Amino acid sequence: MRTSSESPWAAVAAAGVTVVLWASAFVSIRSAGTAYSPGALALGRLLAGVLVLGVICLVRRVGWPARAAWPGILCSGVLWFGAYMVALNWGEREVDAGTAAMLINVGPILMALLGGWLLGEGLPRRLLAGMGVSFAGAVVVGVSVSGSGHASVLGVVLCLLAAVSYAGGVVAQKPALKHAGALQVTFYGCLVGAVACLPFAGVLVSEAARAPLSATLNMVYLGVFPTALAFTTWAFALARTTAGKMGATTYVVPMLVVLMSWVALGEVPGIITLAGGALCLAGVAVSRRTGSAPAATPAAGAGSR
Repeated sequence: MRTSSESPWAAVAAAGVTVVLWASAFVSIRSAGTAYSPGALALGRLLAGVLVLGVICLVRRVGWPARAAWPGILCSGVLWFGAYMVALNWGEREVDAGTAAMLINVGPILMALLGGWLLGEGLPRRLLAGMGVSFAGAVVVGVSVSGSGHASVLGVVLCLLAAVSYAGGVVAQKPALKHAGALQVTFYGCLVGAVACLPFAGVLVSEAARAPLSATLNMVYLGVFPTALAFTTWAFALARTTAGKMGATTYVVPMLVVLMSWVALGEVPGIITLAGGALCLAGVAVSRRTGSAPAATPAAGAGSR
């Protein structure tokens, strides 16, 4: 539960942890995706996340979420933890990086629009301007690192589905955080997503039997850090700011991916790529200067946030 002594920078720090771990996920997905199909990879990642979060909930004696939180948990679990992960894994196999960057990064814009409409967050001009600059930077980064320029109609549809699922899941999660803690919302959302992906269980078992250890370890990493930890810190930060601002913050991810690929994979970024990353950062800086969100309503019986 949020206390009056909580630092206003706690949400910023939590969001920072989220974007760094989500950026690292792109490197791990490259490895795991060579051995695991999109649905199996999503299910394996979610099962690892459920296991870690379940243990933490048991240790901390986290209780059952309030009834009022369940509509948001169920919706975000199916849309974001389930549909988004499968669609993203599949879509990025069908389109080049530039097209994927343009389509997937529509998500934060949809998030701001839905948040303004459904959650009454409004649409501050600085937020929209900053997101426009960041979106342009994300497209520049994607195009600059594209290969053959391949894009299929199926891939475009899947990336758009991922963007819509992402935005819808976040907007659904926001009200749930008024009635439950970040750990509760993340654990049960992840569990709902895993249940939704159970049709891929047979494929996961067969692929795991012949997958190299490195691919399986990367899948487990995706479940433990970019899912269990990063989605929890995301929920913590989302409870303390608007969906629009949180969506804008994710535009830091393309620049971080470029830097991580440089360090981990030896992929030296070009001038255009760095310029696109700078645009992403500039846009986030503008969008974050839109004023403070109202304080989150403490969750009754939700436990520590």
